[in-house]
Amino acid sequence: MFNLKSPAEIDGRVRPARLPGERTSGNTAYIQLRDRVQQRLLAEIHPSATRGDSAEVRQVVERLFNETLAEFGLPMSRLERTDIFEQMLADILGLGPLEALLADDLVSEIMVNGPSTVYIERGGKLELSSVKFRDNDDVMRVIERIVAPLGRRVDESSPMVDARLPDGSRVNVIIPPLALNGPTISIRKFPKHALTPDELIKKGAMTPGIADFLRACVKAALNIVVSGGTGTGKTTVLNALSSFIPEGERILTIEDAAELRLQQQHVVRLEARPANVEGKGQITIRQLVVNALRMRPDRIVVGEVRGAETLDMLQAMNTGHEGSLTTVHSNSARDTLRRVETMVLMAGMDLPLRAIREQIASAFDLIVHLGRLSDGSRKIVQIAEVQGMEGDTIVMQDIFQFVQTTVENGKVQGYFTPTGVRPKFYSRLEAAGLFIQPSTFMPTDPGRARR
Repeated sequence: MFNLKSPAEIDGRVRPARLPGERTSGNTAYIQLRDRVQQRLLAEIHPSATRGDSAEVRQVVERLFNETLAEFGLPMSRLERTDIFEQMLADILGLGPLEALLADDLVSEIMVNGPSTVYIERGGKLELSSVKFRDNDDVMRVIERIVAPLGRRVDESSPMVDARLPDGSRVNVIIPPLALNGPTISIRKFPKHALTPDELIKKGAMTPGIADFLRACVKAALNIVVSGGTGTGKTTVLNALSSFIPEGERILTIEDAAELRLQQQHVVRLEARPANVEGKGQITIRQLVVNALRMRPDRIVVGEVRGAETLDMLQAMNTGHEGSLTTVHSNSARDTLRRVETMVLMAGMDLPLRAIREQIASAFDLIVHLGRLSDGSRKIVQIAEVQGMEGDTIVMQDIFQFVQTTVENGKVQGYFTPTGVRPKFYSRLEAAGLFIQPSTFMPTDPGRARR
């Protein structure tokens, strides 16, 4: 049973005057009625009640909704009644105005910049949506519904929080006084299914030849880094590469927020934990990487390295844990190495720069760099081999690249091409019984290249 508030606990429970029977959604009276019904339902149902069985909660909400409409005495069609009820239900059981955006498969990101401004990303392009909240309290109610099940809190003493939705979508929240526009929510939606390599080929993110090459590299247990800027699809490509790992291997995934969807049977998933409300109990990515080495992994897949855990990841790659995969934020393949250097220094170890570079050159075999082009499309724009050291410099060699030729009708035109260089680690592919057609590494004729 639900703990409903008594009438004495409810403020303003005076029957309002009958509103005019104009029932279009843009009518002021219609909007006032909708808001009044929402407020009463939220007032009468105890917050803890909405955390129970959703079917039972829905019945209670529907009863109170019908009672409130009867008190108003406003005639409505069945369609209008259903429409308002679903809005009420979204406020109480879901994320209010965001529910429709979360249900839209074409929307990849949702950005709430205060109650009156909500942007979305659709097809790689930002656009202002028509969704609005009533006020800051309305936004805060949605934030509470996101963070409460995770044991987190958001208030003036803790105004920033990272969280995730039940489907794995990443959420970042920042509220006043730090956010001057009002409570701000950023949601990167988690796709309902992980894109396969074939689907990435259809979307133009890579070619069949590149897919075959990456499949061979994963099967041969090369250490691969997926790099790129924010929103370029690093996790999507990491998921696709992980699908190439043979069955029968023990795989450990380590993430800040669980996003990877590996199809293999023997997968152990580890997730970092933030500090509790008392500032205790935090478990970092670095601690999980160190612990993973004691769990007899064949493969270690780290969702993203962004700090001191990079050093432990390098150590793992250099001590027999080949075939590891991870992602790094960077602007190019070369910048990936520079950023990894910086993150190793964040570990606080007093290592000379040459020693760090030798660790990197020994650990990484391949860098797959992604880019988001001006038309919003995401592609693998560079695949580079890490060949070793020359003096104090890490030597790299591009194997594949995307060449942009022009922009037509807002769409980027270009082609993927090998550079003509066969990677030095090709002998490792042959030793693993993996053979790639020599034509895979032959430069593409621009006149015959596809987009």
